[in-house]
Amino acid sequence: MNNITVIGSGTMGNGIAHCFAQNQFNVNLVDISEDKLKNALLVINKNLDRQVARSIVSVDEKAKVLERIKTSTNLEKSSEKADLIIEAASENIKIKEQLFRQIDAVAPEHCIFASNTSSISITKLASYTNRPEMVIGMHFMNPVPVMRLIEVISGFKTSEDTSKVISELTKKLDKTPIPAKDYPGFVANRILLPMINEAIETLFQGIGGVSEIDGMMKLGMGHPMGPLLLADFIGLDVCLSVLEVLHEGFGDPKYAPTPLLVNMVQSGNLGVKSGIGFYDYRADRKNPTVAAQFI
Repeated sequence: MNNITVIGSGTMGNGIAHCFAQNQFNVNLVDISEDKLKNALLVINKNLDRQVARSIVSVDEKAKVLERIKTSTNLEKSSEKADLIIEAASENIKIKEQLFRQIDAVAPEHCIFASNTSSISITKLASYTNRPEMVIGMHFMNPVPVMRLIEVISGFKTSEDTSKVISELTKKLDKTPIPAKDYPGFVANRILLPMINEAIETLFQGIGGVSEIDGMMKLGMGHPMGPLLLADFIGLDVCLSVLEVLHEGFGDPKYAPTPLLVNMVQSGNLGVKSGIGFYDYRADRKNPTVAAQFI
């Protein structure tokens, strides 16, 4: 397995491409526009510079990593010789359905399809293909080059061979595969998102402020990042999407998104990606301040 195609060049997609290229794999990074791909390469270059500064990679290694990443807006052509295709597009079932149908029509018979989805059913995604036994979830954590976990989700028809191949591949990326079954939210987000939702509800009810809630969880619970700051980094739209999947999948009101989260997404305050969420990143992304509406 040498040729990896990554669909989507956003935060997760460019991180996945970076990680594979750093570990000797040839990568085709695919997106719908050249501008998005150029921006992705800039991000990868900056992240590699950080690794060089920390002596994680050498200057020569950085150049080789970048050489292994090719970009394209042609999904069909980029899929024709792929050994593994990882979908890291928007968390939207209609978009994913279209992509899986497209790649299934052109990818080699031996090619495995993986999705980086954080909540959408792998079994459902597999049903859009003629190779459901070769469809699996690879839920990378953000930031991809740093975080060691990959949640490996087997769909209802995913074969044991596919699961073994992906688990071994994960280890070659110097990451740890942890298996999960294909139910709403899998394991990671079924536990994480209700906590984030409860933190937002606590803010909504005025029980604590942004700094207080995040401070409590960091100092009292040992979390490296408070839940509201983490929600901003995940993207509030993604948080809402996962909660909606949980709520619909289990039919339990405890998973219902808090009204504050819904309103923030509708207003376009999505967190880091939009420049403002619970924190304001517009002046200094590395040192955000609490957003004015919450002061």
